[in-house]
Amino acid sequence: MRRLHRDITLVWADGGYTGGLIAWCRNKLALTLQIVKRTDDTTRFVVLPRRWVAEHPFAWLMNSRRLARSYEALPATSEALIQRSMVTRMNRRLARPRAAGYH
Repeated sequence: MRRLHRDITLVWADGGYTGGLIAWCRNKLALTLQIVKRTDDTTRFVVLPRRWVAEHPFAWLMNSRRLARSYEALPATSEALIQRSMVTRMNRRLARPRAAGYH
């Protein structure tokens, strides 16, 4: 990933990725790994900052009927279907008429 995307400098991760991974990312990949943690004193649902960035694409993929269940035998087939679903989503967004005054 680092060779392909040199412009990425910050990565968000779930609270389960604490420990040596932070130092490894900094030393080996020259990335800043920021852990998004939830507080232990919450008693109700709270939206964690930046969590939606990772979770929304998975929700968008579930709109594709074929991806709702894992029927594929080969990972390459699943990967192709995911790419197809995301390309379809991007095309729909690009084809959507823009609101007046929005640039």
